[in-house]
Amino acid sequence: MKAVPENLRRRLGQSDLRVSPIGLGCMSLSGVYGAAADAQSEALIRAAIERGVEHLDTADMYGWGHNEEVVGRAIKGLREKVVLATKFGQVKGEGGANGVDGRPDYVKAACEASLKRLGVDVIDLYYQHRVDPKTPIEETVGAMADLVKAGKVRYLGLSEAHPDTVRRAHAVHPITAVETEYSLLYRVEAEATRKVTRELGISFVAYSPLGRGFLTGALRSLEDIDGRRAAHPRFQGEHFAANRRLVERVEALAARKGCLPSQIALAWVLAQGEDVVAIPGTRYIERLDENLGAFDVALSPDEVAELSAAIPPGAASGDRYPTAAMPAVYR
Repeated sequence: MKAVPENLRRRLGQSDLRVSPIGLGCMSLSGVYGAAADAQSEALIRAAIERGVEHLDTADMYGWGHNEEVVGRAIKGLREKVVLATKFGQVKGEGGANGVDGRPDYVKAACEASLKRLGVDVIDLYYQHRVDPKTPIEETVGAMADLVKAGKVRYLGLSEAHPDTVRRAHAVHPITAVETEYSLLYRVEAEATRKVTRELGISFVAYSPLGRGFLTGALRSLEDIDGRRAAHPRFQGEHFAANRRLVERVEALAARKGCLPSQIALAWVLAQGEDVVAIPGTRYIERLDENLGAFDVALSPDEVAELSAAIPPGAASGDRYPTAAMPAVYR
C-alpha cells in the first residue's frame, strides 16, 4: 500500500492546513465519467485517508448534492484526519449551461446546505466555484468572510478566478487557495494566475492535473471517450488526434524514466513549487496508488524543463470546456 510521507506535506496559503501534495478530487464519484457505486466510492475515500491523502475536494454541484453526501458518509468517524474542501456558486441550468450565483444570501444558504449534506460543523476550505459576473466579488467574499466569523468555514478559496479577481477578493479577506485546471496540456491561464497567487502567498490547487485522463495514456482513440469527456472539444476529432500526439511525447519520457505517464505528469505539476498541490480524481483504489507513485519520480531541473518543452504552453488543441461553459471560467 502506498502512503504519503509525512515530510512531503505542503501548507495551504497562510493557513494552518497542511496536506499531501496529491489529494483526491471527488467529482468522478458522481457518475461524471461513468457509473460509480456509492459503497465503492466511500471505500475509495477511506482508502485515500488511510494512505495519508487527507485533502478531499468536492462541490455542491457534483451530482447536485450527491457527491457531498457520499463524502460525508465516508468521513464519518474520520473527520479529524480530513482537510475538507467544497465549493458553491453553480446553479443547475435546465437544458443548458449552469448558472452562477454569488449573492450574499445565496452564499450563506449554500453553505448551510453543504454542512448538512457533509454531516460536519465546519468546512475547512470553502470555494466560490465560479465567479458571478452579476455580483461584485467584494460582496461574495464579504459573505464568505461572515461564514468564517460564524465558525462555519475556516478558510476561503476561489475556483477559476481571473488574476484581477483574485487580487480584489484577497483585499476583502485572505484567500487561502485558488483552484484552476493545470497540467502539462492546459496551463496558459493557470500560469498567469500563479504569478498572482505566489505574490500574495496563496496556494494553487491544480485540478485535472492529468488532463481529464489524457495524460494517463489510457485514451488512445475516440472509441475510448465516453461520459462527460465526449462534450469537451479536446476529445473531439482533429483536436483529439493532435493532443494524442502530444501525449505520446510524455509517454516516451515516462518510459525512459521507468514510470507511468500519469506519474511523470503529476511529478511535473508538483515540481512547479511548494505552493502547488494537485487533486487528481479517480474511482479506483489501484489508480489512487498509481497516482501516489508520483512521489517516487524524482525529476531534475533539466527533466522538468524537458517535459515543459515537450508540450509547450498553448500547444493543446481545443478548448478545455464546451463552448457554452467557457465564459464561466477564468473570470
